[in-house]
Amino acid sequence: MSPSIPFVQADKENLCVSIQRGKIKFDGNWTTLLLVQSFLLQLATYTVRSATVYRALQVGVSPAYLGFLAASFAIIPLFASIIIGRAADAGHEAKILMFGSILMFLAGVGLLTSSSSMGLIFLWNIFLGMGHLMSVIGQQSKIAQRPSAKLDSAFGHYTLAGSAGQALAPIFIAFFGEGKIIPNTHALFLIYTCTVSISLIFSTLLFLQKRENPSSQIILPNEKIQASIRALSPVVRRHLFGAMLVSMMVTGAVDLIALYLPALGVKRGIPAATIGILLSVRAVASMISRVHLSRLVKKLGRSEVITYSTVLAAITVGCLVIPMPLPMTALALFLAGICLGIGQPLTMTVISITVPPGSRGMWLAVRLAANRFGQSAVPGAIGLLAASFGVSGVFFATSVSLALVSGAAVYTLPKDQK
Repeated sequence: MSPSIPFVQADKENLCVSIQRGKIKFDGNWTTLLLVQSFLLQLATYTVRSATVYRALQVGVSPAYLGFLAASFAIIPLFASIIIGRAADAGHEAKILMFGSILMFLAGVGLLTSSSSMGLIFLWNIFLGMGHLMSVIGQQSKIAQRPSAKLDSAFGHYTLAGSAGQALAPIFIAFFGEGKIIPNTHALFLIYTCTVSISLIFSTLLFLQKRENPSSQIILPNEKIQASIRALSPVVRRHLFGAMLVSMMVTGAVDLIALYLPALGVKRGIPAATIGILLSVRAVASMISRVHLSRLVKKLGRSEVITYSTVLAAITVGCLVIPMPLPMTALALFLAGICLGIGQPLTMTVISITVPPGSRGMWLAVRLAANRFGQSAVPGAIGLLAASFGVSGVFFATSVSLALVSGAAVYTLPKDQK
């Protein structure tokens, strides 16, 4: 009998890492590892994205071009997402997650050692965006394997863990702000690199895990995306379009807040430490909105919750246009966080229960492609308003866009889903 040496044990999730015949193996439920990995991923991402904005401002980049910094994070993943989604459907979620963590680690090393120009910041942002995409596809494809009745709760817990990371990240900005308008970006890049190093360990454990019931997975033929779309009914296509449209704009709005709130702080003379706290307020609010999400859906209906939350997000984001005392700004961001936190997990559920089970990874990847389009085209286009109307114009345009999307959601999302 070969020896087995327990390395990690958690009774609730029945997790165990063992060494058998010289090989490390992970056996057990992957839920806890995935939630921790989600937390670390968002902690790292939201730390570094704000830090890159401040570094760009340090090297003399105009706020009008910060939208293109967002585009560098999103543009290449936009074209790679469907291929990666197909690989996830074929059972390679853990490999995708592992490689994504490696890319994010390389981005951290690059930002630490060589980020003295906008070109270099763009380069490492591309690494970051690709690594983030692969990590998220790997995670969401795992979650989508849950039974349909549990998806609201599963995606709610998954995004709750991510929101916890988003909430903690701005605290680092506050700590390293030292009362200045621009914080110590080198220290923030170091925090990011250390965090993704830990995340890489968790990705390795997920990679070592044995797949659960591989024979029960339904793998669809490797058909082109156009053929997959034609195979869906017009009603299903409308539902998918509505979910992706809302997801794209909500993601773009969160991205624009993360990008332009620091720029707004520089314009209005708000210290980086205070901006960090305000960003945390937004993220904590998103956490709160996801705690009892399944109960809210059962009471009001999934499509209604998505639509109402997007309308309220438009109103609260629009309030940021007005120069207000800091407590009022914090309140507006808190309410915006509540509303923006609802759309993401629920649109994941709409997509997961609408498409055939064997294609969920691909369609979640298509959703991420739509998000990346929103993160590239929306900030780039809206960011140009900063040149004409100032940073406040960005928040006004974001508010209008959210309002238009909420109107479209009324006609596109499936009804009577509880």
